[in-house]
Amino acid sequence: MHIDIISVLPELLESPFAHSIMKRARDKGLLNVEVHHLRQWAVNAYGQVDDYQYGGGAGMVMMCEPLVNAIEQLSKNRTYDEVIYLTPDGEQFNQKTANQLSLQQNLLLICGHYKGIDERVREHYVTKEISIGDYVLSGGELPAAILVDAVGRLLPGVLNDETSALFDSFQDNLLAPPVYTRPAEYRGWKVPEILLSGDPKKIADWRYEMALQRTKERRPDLDEKENDL
Repeated sequence: MHIDIISVLPELLESPFAHSIMKRARDKGLLNVEVHHLRQWAVNAYGQVDDYQYGGGAGMVMMCEPLVNAIEQLSKNRTYDEVIYLTPDGEQFNQKTANQLSLQQNLLLICGHYKGIDERVREHYVTKEISIGDYVLSGGELPAAILVDAVGRLLPGVLNDETSALFDSFQDNLLAPPVYTRPAEYRGWKVPEILLSGDPKKIADWRYEMALQRTKERRPDLDEKENDL
């Protein structure tokens, strides 16, 4: 998979992709992430990429021309399955969307800043708008890092155990069940006997019941979606 990211603060994205699972994915050649500084396409020698908004009001807006030039130049190198704008008013990002995006080959992410981007870019170039939650951040770089991480770990070969992602929280609208490791008893706190039984079917049934219980207690909204399936 190849992901291009357009940003006015590319340095914010240096660390998230240089460590752990994302580094492993890149080292294996399974995920290629390129961050492009929007000021390469600035409208003047001062590096301007934002301007005042028509109609007045506080806050600057990312200009149409630099973004269009960036998108069109990058599109000469590859055809994008999705051009994604990270914005608070986009559709809420979830595991289902991460699963869908992990099946694509080329993604282009636009990190918003200031009061957002010129609406004409959204109308004519953006194919998908995504929000990571009902709150506002200083820019789209952190949401972009979250999206890349959530999608990248799903690519075949990235995780050492490829079945691991199948049992993550939010797969099948359920939270993950409790997990335990050695020792079997610590300070009198014991691992459930069923997990020590060596019976795969009983363990799988227990985990499913615990996932249902935890989802009902902590995220009843997800439990309702599960019951609607």
